[in-house]
Amino acid sequence: MSRLLNTSFLPSSTCRTRSSSSSAPHFRVNKPRIVTVRAKIREIFMPALSSTMTEGKIVSWVKSEGDKLNKGESVVVVESDKADMDVETFYDGYLAAIMVEEGGVAPVGSAIALLAETEEEIADARAKASGTSPSPAPPVSESPAVVVEEKVSASVPPPSALVHPASEGGKRVVASPYAKKLAKELKVDLAALVGSGPMGRIVAKDVEAAVAGGGAVAAAAAAATAATVAPGVELGSVVPFTTMQGAVSRNMVESLSVPTFRVGYIINTDALDALYKKIKSKGVTMTALLAKATALALVKHPVVNSSCRDGNSFVYNTSINIAVAVAIDGGLITPVLQNADKVDIYSLSRKWKELVDKARAKQLQPQEYNTGTFTLSNLGMFGVDRFDAILPPGTGAIMAVGASQPTVVATKDGRIGMKNQMQVNVTADHRVIYGADLAQFLQTLASIIEDPKDLTF
Repeated sequence: MSRLLNTSFLPSSTCRTRSSSSSAPHFRVNKPRIVTVRAKIREIFMPALSSTMTEGKIVSWVKSEGDKLNKGESVVVVESDKADMDVETFYDGYLAAIMVEEGGVAPVGSAIALLAETEEEIADARAKASGTSPSPAPPVSESPAVVVEEKVSASVPPPSALVHPASEGGKRVVASPYAKKLAKELKVDLAALVGSGPMGRIVAKDVEAAVAGGGAVAAAAAAATAATVAPGVELGSVVPFTTMQGAVSRNMVESLSVPTFRVGYIINTDALDALYKKIKSKGVTMTALLAKATALALVKHPVVNSSCRDGNSFVYNTSINIAVAVAIDGGLITPVLQNADKVDIYSLSRKWKELVDKARAKQLQPQEYNTGTFTLSNLGMFGVDRFDAILPPGTGAIMAVGASQPTVVATKDGRIGMKNQMQVNVTADHRVIYGADLAQFLQTLASIIEDPKDLTF
């Protein structure tokens, strides 16, 4: 059989005919048919890495133009509104043309590169990328050429690591996941490099340059920069939003369209504080205790765990997934403790620590931050006694938790006593949740926290 691409296809047999006027056989040979199978040039699209993502930033290209790609191989690292994620290719082929360079921003669904099926098609793909088409037949773009990697990036350190994944020796180092992985493999000190990526981010080519002999130069440049640039914020400068800050901004503006109301409640925390001191050595966190208590209260008040998305109906969510706000460098994210009502407090605490590490390293997967049904925001660790939180779009309520503080109170027998108390304020969607609903929920929550025996079962 002949080759499939740009070659003639010759029939494996001929058509045999017999003359009606003669018994002697004779043959007629069919004219060969020309069958052309065109190689495909596929567009690599900017993927939607979350339900709220409208555009993405190219953090780094893992591959260079002309590189051979295998199906399932990482091609590019994209910064979404919540995390940095590796993007894989659906197909074998060659990275023919990069259309959006590192640091560039592209809308979701737009082409960021072209993938050629064969080396011969690379020139056509580059011509297409530059706006010309030397070939009369347009390349085929049947389907997206990339898929978001579902596994955690290999650059995420093990949970047992003592140094935070996004730092080196306690010093904040901003680098792409692939650059971190490459630096680890090549034993390059990221702290000694000067990043050439957006906002000084270290990308793969910076690590490669250091290995090629530019390490000393980069270290000297870093020292010179540190000596000439004053630390802190440059007053008067205009700083554009990061992708995450832009997403937070859009969500907050969207929240203004929802009619909300707020209800506050003071809860005694003596029993909860005592329980925390007792089991803290076993790895239990106060965040996990609050999430567990909230989830158990939501079991009895499902309307507070509901959500209204279209303005015409609402959904009683089947799972109780507690999202907890976490401040990270350059934004805010809400990792989710899924099925918090069913998971024991020890497993919940371990999961929370894992989520926080991944959040600060920008390695959360979409299902780990966009599946919350109720949100907690805790500023108590900063000594804040009370505050109000803005309702995240698509959820029914968010609870702001203040600090637990010793307070002089009157006892039931008329005496003066001292108790630790905290104030919580719940902001809720008034289209679905009413004042009585929140009042009853908060009463249940207070009873669980003030008698927390159910939290350890």
